[in-house]
Amino acid sequence: MHRYRTHTCGELRSDHVGETVRLSGWVHRVRDHGGVLFIDLRDHYGLTQVVVDPDSPAFKLGETVRSEWVIRIDGAVRTRPAGTENAELPTGQVEIYAREIEVLGPAAELPLPVFGDQDYPEETRLRYRFLDLRREKLHRNIMTRGAIIDAMRAKMKGQGFFEFQTPILTASSPEGARDFLVPSRIHPGKFYALPQAPQQYKQLIMMSGFDRYFQIAPCFRDEDPRADRLPGEFYQLDLEMSFVEQEDVFAAVEPVITGVFEQFAGGKPVTKSWPRIPYAEAMRKYGSDKPDLRNPLVMQDVSEHFRGSSFKVFARILETEGNQVWAIPGPTGGSRAFCDRMNSWAQGEGQPGLGYVMWREGGEGAGPIANNIGPERTAAIREQLGLKEGDAAFFVAGDPATFVKFAGAARTRVGEELKLVDHDRFELAWIVDFPFYEWNEEEKKVDFSHNPFSMPQGGLDALKNQDPLTIKAFQYDIACNGYEIASGGIRNHRPETMVKAFELAGYDEQTVIDRFGGMYRAFQYGAPPHGGMAAGVDRIVMLLTGSTNLREISIFPMNQRAEDLLMGAPTPATPQQLKELHLRTALPKA
Repeated sequence: MHRYRTHTCGELRSDHVGETVRLSGWVHRVRDHGGVLFIDLRDHYGLTQVVVDPDSPAFKLGETVRSEWVIRIDGAVRTRPAGTENAELPTGQVEIYAREIEVLGPAAELPLPVFGDQDYPEETRLRYRFLDLRREKLHRNIMTRGAIIDAMRAKMKGQGFFEFQTPILTASSPEGARDFLVPSRIHPGKFYALPQAPQQYKQLIMMSGFDRYFQIAPCFRDEDPRADRLPGEFYQLDLEMSFVEQEDVFAAVEPVITGVFEQFAGGKPVTKSWPRIPYAEAMRKYGSDKPDLRNPLVMQDVSEHFRGSSFKVFARILETEGNQVWAIPGPTGGSRAFCDRMNSWAQGEGQPGLGYVMWREGGEGAGPIANNIGPERTAAIREQLGLKEGDAAFFVAGDPATFVKFAGAARTRVGEELKLVDHDRFELAWIVDFPFYEWNEEEKKVDFSHNPFSMPQGGLDALKNQDPLTIKAFQYDIACNGYEIASGGIRNHRPETMVKAFELAGYDEQTVIDRFGGMYRAFQYGAPPHGGMAAGVDRIVMLLTGSTNLREISIFPMNQRAEDLLMGAPTPATPQQLKELHLRTALPKA
């Protein structure tokens, strides 16, 4: 017999009855029923009930075991007594009558329980992550993550992609966040950077004559953490293709992502044919470039109904060119209590309030705005929005560039409060036609709005002859249920176009050569048209497991302060380490 086990704790079934078996695992819990001990024994594969009665040679030792002790049990498999079966367990038809117990690893008093799913402080959970990971839900999430990554690999290879690994120690790149720098010991005063993404390398792979690349790539960004972004490192399904246009990338990626969602959605509906939504339309209708399409509400411009009206607040706002009034429909929200609640919420968001109109029985509008603009304008708004008695509409006014984020949040709030959002589905969409540049108010200059290596629509001619802020890019995102889960673009593969694009953002040709010399040189020697994208593995897993925080799907995450409480990182370097790296610290004053 094997030293530790003949079977796993999730393996035994009715056809094993009568066999003598050996199991090893963790004591999930111990129950004493009138002198008879019931030990639930757990391992990676499942859980088996073990019975130890006073007649067993193992009883005396069995009385001493506690939760999370690691033990070995020898015993006979038998059918559970009628009425005690557990249909929720795969092993629930049988139990083991223990004849021998060996303690393999006793456990100290637990800082958090493994049995159950109680909520514990994050600091405790991360410091004792090895215990936290024993909990059923988290353990299942980590295994699901591995299965999702396996499925991604299989589907990518099925689409003709080849897996390559790109360097981790590399040069700094403008990806929109701070780099993690690694000092070089043998090159004093110089630093490597951990890759924010394999962007340049994957394009160089296309320059090298390979056709379809992918990898599950670790990426590193020194940015503030939040619920949908882990501090430090994250993983993405990274891919690139040669001799493609935008539609070719869509045709390759869409079945991979759809297939992964369908495989792990647990029966929830998944979008079959993804809509293509231009960035400007997404912002206009949903107030977000990653709209949650499970929410049916669509915002509309209702400026004309307020222009020259007696509602002076909005009428004066509209006297400024470019200002607008947007309406957020609120089906079934036409009660004073709900409208007041939304107004209070808006004030909590730092707004002066949230104007509204309610439509009462008979179709007449009610509320301060309705009283000011009159029944004719109120009826016209209702007709435009397709509303009826018992509904409401909420209004935001001013410069759309300033209020769009709040408008999107208000749309989300109305949809959730009125229970209009179908949470049991996955709605996927392409967001296309992103602006190539944006205005950097802080530095008073044009800046890249997305990926600086993307191809501007219109190419070199657009860069030379068009207002930079009107140029669109061949850039695209995948949105799912209010999250951006992927981003990519068709690349700028002509050196003169690349130089001009960076010039408009304030970089001269020598800076481009200095910072992106490898790519710049590669473009001189026959660069194929190419494009690709990267999908966030962590966010996809978070969505598919129904989690709300990335720490629930990552095996050893950091806390919100970017600290690894389990390993104690980051730690100060020793004087010897600093000396070897030719470094000296200059700590901020307390």
